Amino acid sequence: MSITLADLRKLTIRKQLRIRFALRNGMECIITEQGIAKVPALRNSPDFNLEEELASANEFLLDSAAPVKVPVKKVEPTRKLQRKELAAMFDSSPSAPAAHEHEDE
Repeated sequence: MSITLADLRKLTIRKQLRIRFALRNGMECIITEQGIAKVPALRNSPDFNLEEELASANEFLLDSAAPVKVPVKKVEPTRKLQRKELAAMFDSSPSAPAAHEHEDE
């Protein structure tokens, strides 16, 4: 399965996750729980394409972005996943039906 930025954005929103992956130039891309792709170290116009960088990434870090309930009993640690493991999350995560995806007749 080919993973796209759109796929990651949907997953981070649905599961309330932050997904990080390294870029070939040493920077890091973070997909937030709002589905926004950020490259915090970027200071100028990028000379790379995030879709291409994602296609070459093999390791991903997942952090829970869900609000922490008080009292804190357990904070989920950062999970390190390989591309194959991340792709499996798409198979096990059914999409919620979106009201705006139907056509009016």
